[in-house]
Amino acid sequence: MRMVVGILRLTLYVQGAASLKDKRQVVRKVVDRLRSRFNVAAAEVGENDVWQRAVIGIAAVANDRSFVNEVLDKCARDAGNIAEILNREMEIETYSEMKGDWSQKPDFDAHDLTRLPPEKEEELPEQREPGWLKEEDLE
Repeated sequence: MRMVVGILRLTLYVQGAASLKDKRQVVRKVVDRLRSRFNVAAAEVGENDVWQRAVIGIAAVANDRSFVNEVLDKCARDAGNIAEILNREMEIETYSEMKGDWSQKPDFDAHDLTRLPPEKEEELPEQREPGWLKEEDLE
């Protein structure tokens, strides 16, 4: 199992913004456009009270590093068509094995797990991690 997570942080210059309302209109346009065109998570993550500057955080997840890199590059180019990019930072991490991965446990059955409500977690058998039970434990 392989998971590639990429994050991109763009610092944008919002030309002509005379108020936070003007800035938020541009930020909303950038964020909405990136979400819809590239299927990424995007939000304003900094410089919230500065009129002409915004920091946008963008995240993409896939199983191919070059695909994540390409998507984030396209996001930067697209955002640059709306506002000037002052700074661009990108990080891409690859995870091949995750700690606590259920698939590595000897009694794992992906089709036989049910998430318990928090009030039932105290009834868990000792051998299982909190929050997860097999269906026969619910009876």
